[in-house]
Amino acid sequence: MPRPYRRPHDRRGIPTTVWILLPLLLVAGLYYWHGHRGSSLSGGGLLPSAPDTETARFARCSGPVRKTCVVDGDTFWYRGTKIRIADINTPETSKPECREEARLGAKATERLIVLLNEGPFTLQPGGDGREKDRYGRALRIVTREGRSLGTILVDEGLAERWQGRRGTWC
Repeated sequence: MPRPYRRPHDRRGIPTTVWILLPLLLVAGLYYWHGHRGSSLSGGGLLPSAPDTETARFARCSGPVRKTCVVDGDTFWYRGTKIRIADINTPETSKPECREEARLGAKATERLIVLLNEGPFTLQPGGDGREKDRYGRALRIVTREGRSLGTILVDEGLAERWQGRRGTWC
């Protein structure tokens, strides 16, 4: 007489499906939990969170001496170091190609001043392995609570994600 069908079990009597599903659920749970705490590296502008410890009072740069001020929407001076925000490109303010670029560049500059002054932030390496750009500016991603300030500018239409070259705003 044939034996009735029984579910496969391991040696301890726990169904094999549990041993398959348990690790999958654990990985999915960790992925979901970790992703919602601020560590997805691209689309949402979230980066691994570190305590935000950098702080200063920013204004628009003027005059030859620049220590802590904003040059334009993607460049600022912080404690004597010129920093280029590595994950974005904003419209030019010094030599705009058209009126619309000049208008958006001025808005991006003012918005960056507001964002930097809203509270402590973190400066993180740019992500492509370069410490500086061809103009000698330190390449950094500026975050607050794990969210890129550059991504905020992109979301508001005042910047574009950095693609390795300038885009056009005209």
